[in-house]
Amino acid sequence: MNSTVVLERPEVLQTPNLNLPLVGAAMPIEALERHQTWLLEQNRDLEIQDGFRSDVIDGDWQPLVQKAKTLLEGYSGRMGIHGPFDGLLIASWDAPLRRFVEGRYLKALEFAEGLGATHMVMHSPFLYFGHAMIAHSEAHGLKDQIAWAHDTLKNVIARAAQIGCQIVIENIRDTNPRPLLELVKSFESEFVRMSLDTGHANLMHEIGAPTADQWVRDAGAMLGHVHLQDNDGQLDRHWNPGRGSINWYAFFKALETLEHQPRLILEVRDADIQPGFEWFVREGFAR
Repeated sequence: MNSTVVLERPEVLQTPNLNLPLVGAAMPIEALERHQTWLLEQNRDLEIQDGFRSDVIDGDWQPLVQKAKTLLEGYSGRMGIHGPFDGLLIASWDAPLRRFVEGRYLKALEFAEGLGATHMVMHSPFLYFGHAMIAHSEAHGLKDQIAWAHDTLKNVIARAAQIGCQIVIENIRDTNPRPLLELVKSFESEFVRMSLDTGHANLMHEIGAPTADQWVRDAGAMLGHVHLQDNDGQLDRHWNPGRGSINWYAFFKALETLEHQPRLILEVRDADIQPGFEWFVREGFAR
């Protein structure tokens, strides 16, 4: 009689490889209690998403902040916020609009300071209307666009530095890493770094932009923060890793080339955070 040996699948959290990068997540304060143990057990990177909501930053957010602090008692990880973004172009040629955008980010930094946040996400201004190698180049407006961004963010970055909060500027519709990197480097500040959204990079890859892993290699030391999400190259779906078309093996191999550990933030729906994390662990990419 032949017998078949069945190898049991190891438990996801059985023996984590401490050399692997540690993955955290983005969530609203309302969801903190559901993920409290997971976050606190290894002080995972955390991003509070309430910071982009006008009803929060313009309202009485003190009780909300106190709730977060209570739930995060004992937490010593890297925690930040996603700042406001809807309609807020940081490199507008319109001077009054630059003052308005500045005011919105200063308001968001009040919320960040209340939380004790050490990063704030804002969006890239390079929306690309033209060829990726021509739009936002030195010959077509980049110098002016960087100057406008400096005018918008001068006081914002000064205030962020005062409270120890790094500004991370996220790729959105960028089809060429260079303008965003030029902008980030131009501030010559440890409080300004690039943020990579893997899903956004994958969408733009469909029209000729570099893959997410190449963004990591191009950014190098300037990469301070990553939103981890997947899609099929058609919509910004915020699917769990493995459900779309991103080459996660290539992405994590690129991370290995860095001499620092950027903040790794799963930016998926609340119910998908644990399954997304477990997929990374099963695949041997992260812990």
